[in-house]
Amino acid sequence: MILVADASALIALAACDSLALLEALFGTVLVPETVFIEVTPVDKPQSDRLRNYLRGKVRTVDMRHFVYLDGFADAGETEAMLLYKEIAADYLLIDDKRGRKVAKINQIKTIGSLGVLLQAKRSGLINCVAPLIEQIATSPIFMSEALVKTVLELADESSQQN
Repeated sequence: MILVADASALIALAACDSLALLEALFGTVLVPETVFIEVTPVDKPQSDRLRNYLRGKVRTVDMRHFVYLDGFADAGETEAMLLYKEIAADYLLIDDKRGRKVAKINQIKTIGSLGVLLQAKRSGLINCVAPLIEQIATSPIFMSEALVKTVLELADESSQQN
């Protein structure tokens, strides 16, 4: 399987030291150049970890392809969707709610960072998602309380929520 990743979901998984789950679950992980540039400036959280993790995973996107966009799509999301289409990837890793809606319009199958954690638990790769969600919550990544509650319920860990 091939997973193409967008920036915020990568940052979330780096914040809870869970990037290795991506290869374990999906095999091949790729990012467009713009996403790499977004997540690796020295002043960005997790930039060193992401720079090391993404070594050999960065691809140039053929901009002759197209995807439907809204007026708010950033360059990283756009290139990630284009790369997904170009290489016929299996999933797009993206956390942005609006971006996921745009991906759906483009018939792109998505998964978010919390979905990765949930799938990893179901696959026996991790024991609990709650401590990892707590680590993400201490980072600049926003997760709605409703989403966290739903994921903890799906993971059968709702009693562990504060």
